Amino acid sequence: MIEVKHISKTYGKKDSLVTALNDVSFNIPEGSTVAIIGKSGSGKSTLMHIMSGLDHPNSGQVVIAGEVLHDLKGKAMDAFRANEMSFIFQSFFVEANQTCFQNVSLPLEISELKQRKAKVTEALAAVGLSDKINAKASELSGGQKQRLAVARAIVNKPQLIFADEPTGNLDSVTGDKIIDLLFKLNKTNKNTLIIVTHDDELAAKCQIRITLKDGKIIDFKQRKKVSK
Repeated sequence: MIEVKHISKTYGKKDSLVTALNDVSFNIPEGSTVAIIGKSGSGKSTLMHIMSGLDHPNSGQVVIAGEVLHDLKGKAMDAFRANEMSFIFQSFFVEANQTCFQNVSLPLEISELKQRKAKVTEALAAVGLSDKINAKASELSGGQKQRLAVARAIVNKPQLIFADEPTGNLDSVTGDKIIDLLFKLNKTNKNTLIIVTHDDELAAKCQIRITLKDGKIIDFKQRKKVSK
C-alpha cells in the first residue's frame, strides 16, 4: 500500500512562488497499475519525484509499506529506493557504449557475479532481448533501448516501478508494445506500476487514474480490472 497524505510542494519565494502540489492525498493498493495524468505544469512529475523520494514535500507524508519515506535520510533512503523502486524514463538513459548485460547489471553491482548473470539473463529474456546480451546499447533501435531500460528496471524485482512518459520518444506501434510489456510484467511480478503520461488511451488501461490540474487532484477513478 502507498499512502500519499496531504502533500504540498512550492518552489520559489514571494512574488515568484509557484505551487506545484496543493494538499494532495490518495491511497494505492499493492500491485495496482496507476496513471497520473494532466497537462504540462499540472504537477505530475513533481508528484512522482516526491512519491519516489527524489524530492521532498513542504508538508505531508508518503508512506510506502508502512515506511514514512521522507523520514529516511542519506544511505537509508538510497537503500530503500534501490531495494523497493525502479525508474523508466522516456529518454531511456542507457549507457550507449556498454553492453546490454552491463546496462542491466548496474542495479546489481553489489551482488556476486554468478548471481548477476542469472538475474540479468532472466530480465533480458522477459523483455525479448536474450539475443542482445553482448550487444552494445548503441547498436539497438529506440524500441530495443526502451526494452533494455525496462529490463534494468525489473532486474531486482522491485515492488514499485515509476515510468515517466515511457513511450514519449517512440512511434505508436513500438510504444504500444512497451506498454503491453509493462502490463504483462506487472501481472507476472505483482509489482505496483505508476505511469506519468499525457496519453488518455494509456491512462484508460490502468486500474487507477489520477488527474491533476494546477497541483490539485480533480479526478480519481479506480476500478478492479485492467482493460486488455
